Amino acid sequence: MSEQSHDHDRHIEVPVRVRYGECDPMNVAHHAVYPVWLEIARTDLLRRRGNDYKDLEAAGVFFVVARMSLRYHKPAKYDDELRIICKAQPSAGVKVEHTYEVRRGDELLATAQTTLVCVDREGKLKPIPEDLFP
Repeated sequence: MSEQSHDHDRHIEVPVRVRYGECDPMNVAHHAVYPVWLEIARTDLLRRRGNDYKDLEAAGVFFVVARMSLRYHKPAKYDDELRIICKAQPSAGVKVEHTYEVRRGDELLATAQTTLVCVDREGKLKPIPEDLFP
């Protein structure tokens, strides 16, 4: 696999529009909705790589968020068109890390990082399947 296609497999940009129900009375996106947007991007990246999370769960592979760091730079507002940029870092063992940017056009609104760990049905750590995150 070429380096360029390898990078493509680790990066995605997902469009989202700020919905009315995601906003506070000042029409600013509530801080609690950002983790939802991050998850949308993360699962879309996994799907683009040929893996559907529901199929992984059926096979006994689960990912749980062990750590999340989120920094808000500027507010998103009702009806803004945003891009959630998600990049998967090389992984090994039981964890995978992602970095994120939330942008409105070229304007950086938020940055984030997550660490997910792979567990079995009982919640015990298990190695990430080798073909999942090359």
